[in-house]
Amino acid sequence: MSDRWLAVTFISPAMLLLLAMSVFPLLWALYLSFTDYSATRGGPANFIGFGNYTAILTSAQVHTRALTTLIYVVGAVGLQTVLGFGIAYLISRRTHGRGVLTTLFLVPMMLSPVVVGLFWRFMLDAQFGVVNSMLGSLGLGQVEWLTRQRTALLSLIVVDTWQWTPFIMLIALAGLTAVPKYLYEAASIDRASEWFRFRTITLPLVWPLLLIAVMFRAIEAFRLFDLVYILTNGGPGVSTETLSFHIYKVAFLGFNTGTASAYGILMVLVVIVLTQFYLRYLNKLKEG
Repeated sequence: MSDRWLAVTFISPAMLLLLAMSVFPLLWALYLSFTDYSATRGGPANFIGFGNYTAILTSAQVHTRALTTLIYVVGAVGLQTVLGFGIAYLISRRTHGRGVLTTLFLVPMMLSPVVVGLFWRFMLDAQFGVVNSMLGSLGLGQVEWLTRQRTALLSLIVVDTWQWTPFIMLIALAGLTAVPKYLYEAASIDRASEWFRFRTITLPLVWPLLLIAVMFRAIEAFRLFDLVYILTNGGPGVSTETLSFHIYKVAFLGFNTGTASAYGILMVLVVIVLTQFYLRYLNKLKEG
């Protein structure tokens, strides 16, 4: 076999699997988004054009879910970035026990989101949860973490931060350990302060890598479903109903497959557009 056909032979299984599991479902969802297809209704799907997209973009309910998702993404990713970078910076300054500390902090990220959701659901239980028991021992009142609108979304942000802060920490730690030592030595000779070293050496060199980690976390947080399903089921009311969970309700509870497909396509488009702007900013930052 020639080199070309040998390469085609080895690449073909992976390409076929990619087409079957990713490209074809996406194209099929794109087709269904222009129809009124329902998984429980017999008969062929009727083509309705952009009717699903118009209904979604003009719906007040969708705007409310989008705002909830935006608050969650900004709150969770922002908190994870600050905590992750802070923990990585403290670990990077240690000379002993760095590996043990890093491994301990990575444990939450290794757990399944369903396991994390069930774990924190028991922890935040209003009557029997450990968190309220600790608050009671301190003389503070009990808090209904998952059944009040003011605290339910905050609880989701805290749980997601607990699980995914190690991801930001790991990326930031890799960037911090890659900073050349001679830069700190030169700053030490010039008697530069610790804040000056951080502001002019550490942060500028780690910042591009940290932004990449933020991008991945923002994309993951934007399509949050599992924690919402386990912890709050979208409640109380619809205060924690994110866009992904709303799509689940439309598709599998309302059986409006065409509308749910349009939701999915719009979410993909939003992620693609925002990611392109973000990558352009990263390229400008790299060139600068």
